[in-house]
Amino acid sequence: MSNIGQIHQSEYEIEDSRTQIVCAEAPGRIHFLGEEGQPQSAFFLSAAIDRYIRLAVSHRKDNSFRFYASDLGENKRSTVANVKYRREDRWANYLKTAIFVFLDHGIPMKGLNFSFCGDIPQNIGLASSVAIETAAAVALRALLKVQINDSELANKLCKTHANVFGKFTPLVDYQTCLMAKKDQFLVMDSFKRIQSPFSKYKFLLVDSHVPRTGAERELNSRRVDSLKGLKYLSKNHDGTAFKDFASNDLLEALGNFPEQIRRRTMHIVEEIHRVNDAAVSLERKDISAFAKTIFHSHESLRDLYEISCPEIDWLVKRAQEIEGAAGSRMTGLGFGGCIYAIIRKDLAEEYKKRLEEYERIFSFHPVIHEVKLASGAKVLHERKKVKAK
Repeated sequence: MSNIGQIHQSEYEIEDSRTQIVCAEAPGRIHFLGEEGQPQSAFFLSAAIDRYIRLAVSHRKDNSFRFYASDLGENKRSTVANVKYRREDRWANYLKTAIFVFLDHGIPMKGLNFSFCGDIPQNIGLASSVAIETAAAVALRALLKVQINDSELANKLCKTHANVFGKFTPLVDYQTCLMAKKDQFLVMDSFKRIQSPFSKYKFLLVDSHVPRTGAERELNSRRVDSLKGLKYLSKNHDGTAFKDFASNDLLEALGNFPEQIRRRTMHIVEEIHRVNDAAVSLERKDISAFAKTIFHSHESLRDLYEISCPEIDWLVKRAQEIEGAAGSRMTGLGFGGCIYAIIRKDLAEEYKKRLEEYERIFSFHPVIHEVKLASGAKVLHERKKVKAK
């Protein structure tokens, strides 16, 4: 990926050594389990990946905000007095989200220059927009010398994003982006870190390239059904969230539910248990048990929550056929998008070869990304301001 510091200096013609520039990076992330249900209270098994947004920020002498997306070759602008969400500003609104975090925190602010680039694959559920907001916030925290820890910053970004865009992004996305560690899984909501036992495996992301037409409407329908299921459960059992209900209680309580609501609710509660089971398997380095949990989760997404599709199922099935697979499942919102496959290194090429038939069968070309579990956001470089003599 390009040197964002050099890009920034060139774009804004910064030659004065007295100009402070802070560069930061923030990773994409994978949710291995647990993306459905109540994002505020559900369990997730997540990790950051070694694909990043890299960003540079520096002060201006006026009250303008200038934004530059180097990969797109696009510029946007605003001012301190008039900074606000604008639909036509698209990607720049994520940078504004970070600005709003510090304005709301009471930090006085003048003009700023931003530049960013990235290699996080787009539109397949790897949280590239969260990475943009987080990279900007981490860089601003250093530039403005604000004392705010990662946990507080994650909460502020999550709340500010909801206010700016009018829709909720799970807090776990920001927590993973900020606080992940290399070669470790994160278990939410207990915030437990578990060392990866997959040193002899590769993590492959396969973009199905299936267009997700109408997916948001279908997802909203499932969320409504799930909330109805939670309401039914709460009538006769103590609890206000899906995690409050055990499987045995659920099976007994779901007997009179409408079938569709029963399936959606069953998936969410059982997925919470799968997160716990997967965490235990990882701690014990029981790769076989972990793989079974992951494959069962995909089957549940297919049969109960019903957000998979034939193309996605085909990609997962090819991994399941390989004895050296440690699990494969769709990730992201569903109805297309992306799957991950954890394949033993000596068998990874065999899996890739099996995918050669995919395009002939479905007329979509799959794109494979090899990734590693990575650490969270950090400052890459800070060119200190040099005082004038």
